[in-house]
Amino acid sequence: NTSNQAQTVTYTVTPSSGNTNVCSGNTFTVTVLVNPTVQVNDIANQTLCRDASTTAITFATLNTGGTTTYSWTNNNTNIGLAASSSGDATGIPSFTATNTSTQVITATITVTPTFTNGLISCTGPAKTFTITVNPKGQVNDIANQTLCRDASTTAITFATLNTGGTTTYS
Repeated sequence: NTSNQAQTVTYTVTPSSGNTNVCSGNTFTVTVLVNPTVQVNDIANQTLCRDASTTAITFATLNTGGTTTYSWTNNNTNIGLAASSSGDATGIPSFTATNTSTQVITATITVTPTFTNGLISCTGPAKTFTITVNPKGQVNDIANQTLCRDASTTAITFATLNTGGTTTYS
């Protein structure tokens, strides 16, 4: 079945025996239901700042004629998303992204679809997407300066503990 929906084929079987005198038996039919190849549509990656809300993630398929459910796993719960869920028919609701480190963190979420039709469940190939959470902007403390009139200040250099991206200052 190369389509996106279940297909049915019906065979008519007529048994016969004998070489010289062909003896036919009762004809009967056999119906075979062939489910489509299970798939889940591509899911967009997300990159956001710590404490921002993710966009809700909707799982979808091109498959019709049955029910598609999804299970997923997350390899980095530090982003604020649980490690896994199964039997979800819709997706992952919006959640608040977390990142308590000074580094960019990325989680890879793997989604596996299961198509159920005719009391048979077929699992399809998994798809992955990422959620990247940037740390909160941070600047190291800057020492105060006390000067005499007409004296030059010491140069002020901004620095951060954050890594894995670019920090700018205003």
